[in-house]
Amino acid sequence: MEPKELCAMVDHTVLRQTATWEDIRALCDEAMEFGTASVCIPPCYVKQAHEYVKGRMTICTVIGFPNGNTTTATKEFETREAIENGAAEIDMVINIGMLRAGNLAYVEDEIRRLKAICGSLVLKVIIETCLLTEDEKKTMCRIVTQAGADFIKTSTGFSTSGATFEDIRLFAQNVGPGVKIKAAGGISSLEDAEHFVELGADRLGTSRIIKLLKP
Repeated sequence: MEPKELCAMVDHTVLRQTATWEDIRALCDEAMEFGTASVCIPPCYVKQAHEYVKGRMTICTVIGFPNGNTTTATKEFETREAIENGAAEIDMVINIGMLRAGNLAYVEDEIRRLKAICGSLVLKVIIETCLLTEDEKKTMCRIVTQAGADFIKTSTGFSTSGATFEDIRLFAQNVGPGVKIKAAGGISSLEDAEHFVELGADRLGTSRIIKLLKP
């Protein structure tokens, strides 16, 4: 895969707690230079980044991050504010506890509510695969499809592990038509990135790919 083609699939990401505006600005500069799909950044920097890139880069941010167990109303507020501030893509974390307890209606309703706010904008659903059983992952493939989200995403990058080849293979076999796949967390080599794409990933959440491509 050509570097330009790979970059176009990358959500160039900085979400660490210590990130400053200088870090975010540098991320935006790299993203614009290399032509990534978006920058994925903390909500507090969305407005400033949106004003900085002036339409030259898509702004993505995270909702209910990283634990997912804020209330649905809180996630709705976060989503509306992020969109008002210039975010065009939203990566939400599901309520993992509700899933584990079997409250599937809650999980699906929450995704539906956030997608209704997003409208034509992109909603990605982070299910934190490292905390789920295989059956729960399959269940989430079905719920994400039914709820009308645009992407299912593996990981926050803040739990016990990130994306695996096995999870992307499972997603590809179980999501419905129209649902895309994002691999995120721990993608550290160009070879791994390309293999995730071969297995079915449409988007890659990482900060390392651009670093590897820089001269």
